[in-house]
Amino acid sequence: MPVNLQGRSFLKLLDFTTEEIEYLLNLSKQFKSLKLSRTPHKYLEGKNIVLLFEKTSTRTRCSFEVGAYDLGMNVTYLEPGTSQMGKKESVEDTVRVLGRFYDGIEYRGFSQKLVEEMADKAGVPVWNGLTDEFHPTQMLADVLTIEEHFGKIKGLNLTFMGDARNNVANSLMVVSAKLGINFTACGPRELMPDENLVETCKKIAVENGSTITLTDDIKKGCSGAHAIYTDIWVSMGEPEEVWEKRIKLLEPYRVTKEVMAMGNEDAIFLHCLPSFHDTKTEIGKEIAKKFNINEMEVSDEVFESKQSKVFDEAENRMHTIKAVMYATLK
Repeated sequence: MPVNLQGRSFLKLLDFTTEEIEYLLNLSKQFKSLKLSRTPHKYLEGKNIVLLFEKTSTRTRCSFEVGAYDLGMNVTYLEPGTSQMGKKESVEDTVRVLGRFYDGIEYRGFSQKLVEEMADKAGVPVWNGLTDEFHPTQMLADVLTIEEHFGKIKGLNLTFMGDARNNVANSLMVVSAKLGINFTACGPRELMPDENLVETCKKIAVENGSTITLTDDIKKGCSGAHAIYTDIWVSMGEPEEVWEKRIKLLEPYRVTKEVMAMGNEDAIFLHCLPSFHDTKTEIGKEIAKKFNINEMEVSDEVFESKQSKVFDEAENRMHTIKAVMYATLK
């Protein structure tokens, strides 16, 4: 049966079948080919979308905006403080109004429950640009990047290093289970994902012939990995006070040349960005001065190596987000 996602919201990948995710990946490849060949594809000309951002972003905002323009749509961007949502007007009332003006709504913020309430009330597709729990658009870009490098997805080994409770690790575990990728979360025991989500993903993984593994042993976690993935150690919205504790916990799990060597001989490095791999940022300088470290979750050597596919991955955000918008609005 042909896949039809028209009118669907895109909130988390647990809501989608393996076939539906594969459809979005194939659609992403088609849009990437059109973009690179400079072939016009204004398939959604005349439609309008709004981007609601409670958390700032570079890649997510630009991906939605450029993708929408390429598809012929008009875009309104509402940053924090520029609307009455949650202040003088409830979220439910806000999105019921926006659903009358716009054909689709993107939300990037804190609460997964909130974005799901928005989807329930809006009357138009709502897309999750990131919440504290899940980051589904990032996952499509990650998997597309892996497939471009290895020519396949199913049966590969993907290791996430670091704080495995965060939205990226959660979503990587979900998409791996859905697509038959062997997923390993490698980090401190106290920073492992929610047990209920782990059990859900294990059941899905069995159906697709893959495994879910949790370990604090770096050699065990990275041995044979085709892709080693990490993320920043302190997420947006977390207080500065957690830096010291988080650094002590996670410094052993920094992705270095030695860690990459534990993986498969053609292993690649992935990161959703931004990354603290040097001291060229304000936060990087502050951390270096306060804690005497010049690199955090990944060494600069790895980040700048041939194994690093982070900028291919970043570009693929645009192609995959375009696929999500088209599939749900066409």
